Amino acid sequence: MKKLYLNYIDSFSGLSKEVWWLSLITLINRAGTMVIPFLSLYLTESLDFTPSNVGWIMSAFGLGSAAGSWLGGKLTDKIGYYKVMLFSLLLTGLLFIGLQFLTTFSSFCLGIFIVMTVADTFRPAMFVALSAYSKPENKTRSVTLIRLAINLGFSAGPAVGGLIITYLSYGGLFWVDGITCALASILLLKVLNPKKAIVIDEEKVINPKSAYTDKTFWVFLVAMSLFGIVFMQFFSTIPLYYKNIHFLSEFQIGLLMGMNGSIIFVLEMPVVKWLEKTKRSKSGLMLIGAILTGLSFIILTTTSWVGILVISMLLVTIGEMIAFPFSNAFAMDRSKRGNKGEYMALYSIAFSIAHIFSHNGGMHLIEYIGYNNTWYIITAISTICILLLYILRQRMKLKSIST
Repeated sequence: MKKLYLNYIDSFSGLSKEVWWLSLITLINRAGTMVIPFLSLYLTESLDFTPSNVGWIMSAFGLGSAAGSWLGGKLTDKIGYYKVMLFSLLLTGLLFIGLQFLTTFSSFCLGIFIVMTVADTFRPAMFVALSAYSKPENKTRSVTLIRLAINLGFSAGPAVGGLIITYLSYGGLFWVDGITCALASILLLKVLNPKKAIVIDEEKVINPKSAYTDKTFWVFLVAMSLFGIVFMQFFSTIPLYYKNIHFLSEFQIGLLMGMNGSIIFVLEMPVVKWLEKTKRSKSGLMLIGAILTGLSFIILTTTSWVGILVISMLLVTIGEMIAFPFSNAFAMDRSKRGNKGEYMALYSIAFSIAHIFSHNGGMHLIEYIGYNNTWYIITAISTICILLLYILRQRMKLKSIST
């Protein structure tokens, strides 16, 4: 037991002080965006919007995320990651506070688009900063630490948000969201000031190549968009499947979904460190993650036994633990060929696109063709993703041999 504990602690060793600060800032920021999980409830209960209205607003949310990621990449390459992160956090705080005063459908669509455009300029800038503050051998574990911070933020945020709604109001939620974003910007100003922070790996690229001309990277991006469409079903259609087909209570659904976050929090860092020692390629590990995630859906069609839900959740959790850290590290490594902000922006946009199509597509599929047929289609999308990642791995192998 002591050895396991020491190995677990050792998996966090070697990361720079700046990476830990960046993780704390991300934790505060993600916990602060607690309005997001309650957005559909707020729109239907407080503003009396229809489900169709909510669907369009969520599309505006996804489009804003994509636009923000693109803009963040451009600005990061122009003015640097520090300024982009600082202004994104500060302006997002002000915009979240203002969002509560928009009460018409058209104004809220525009408002959420602007909020997400500003908020998600933070993402590519944060990834570039993470790369700069990490040693090359620690980049994947640095990404994993950020993911732990995001998971903690998403776990704590809704719990605190529920209390705020109960004892204050939805309006209080917007105020707390705005204040926490402002606090994160102040912390960034204090602890990651470029005059004080130690940059470990900020190399300048001579004659940088555009990410838009990198064919190998485009194979990777399409695969990640498909992976995102598949994975995001666990936040939209899967909870409905648990309730409508297996008749689980909200408490049971919460426990099953919570198992995902708990396993990731406890095991992801040591698993990533162990996988790094196996010397497997990042593209090969992404392929394994995609296979496990695809399997998590197809097995749901094989039996009505309720225990299959636990097995499915375990498969997608392991797949997520492998695919996300190594795909992020792959994108950061690839970005050394050219404009880093542009590369990381496209990586973020891949998941923004998945966000736009995943939820609406999944909801329409289960309504018109049922759950099992939907899982077959999701498995087919997984198969295309797996084939693309296999092509990516072969391309990377050929290039390593030729060089």
